[in-house]
Amino acid sequence: MGGATEGGYKHSSVRSEKEDLHRTFIYYCNKEPCRAGAKVQMFAPNVDQMHVVNHCEGKPTAEKRNVLQESARIARGDVSDLTKLDITAFDALVIPGGFGVAKNLSDWAVKGKEYTVQPQVEKLIKGFHSVGKPLAMCCISPVLAARALPGCEITVGHDKECERWPYAQTATTMTELGCKHVNKNVGEVHIDVKNKLVTTSAFMCNAPIHEVFDGVGVMVTELLKLA
Repeated sequence: MGGATEGGYKHSSVRSEKEDLHRTFIYYCNKEPCRAGAKVQMFAPNVDQMHVVNHCEGKPTAEKRNVLQESARIARGDVSDLTKLDITAFDALVIPGGFGVAKNLSDWAVKGKEYTVQPQVEKLIKGFHSVGKPLAMCCISPVLAARALPGCEITVGHDKECERWPYAQTATTMTELGCKHVNKNVGEVHIDVKNKLVTTSAFMCNAPIHEVFDGVGVMVTELLKLA
């Protein structure tokens, strides 16, 4: 969470787009660090979304929206341009997941295994890692670490597809990319001690939302221990 302050730690969070997670989930990702005495600052890239989805119909529209502007609207908070994130001012980095990660922070949604990470985001992940500052990622966002930190250890849940784990193929892909995937339940995290990387499955699991929140809470708790 970058530069320790009198009140504790400073924690940066990279947002992606309006459809990435429930607004309450965003609040929760911020509430848990705040409860532990950390100061949170949110960031998002100042770029257009890949597309805008009409969620009543589940179909893309012709409308254009900006990721930074949408992030500020959804988060109802102070969201800064990602280019202004100074690694020296924070002690850790948290990247929530959702479709925004798959569409705007990377092109995972359209390229699958051949995906790339948005250059600003990849630079930040590598930057925090290079100075020994911890990272936390949940839901689909561990795929960013898989590309930026080759050989890292992560979890996106389970690797056997079923009703509870509909996206289990992601775990198989992570292994194919050279990462070590560790099966974990939704309320659990995996800690890659060497890389100071904490991951949890969140909405990769078809679980009640309170179970997802519990897992994120554990993720933040373990992240703070590393900061």
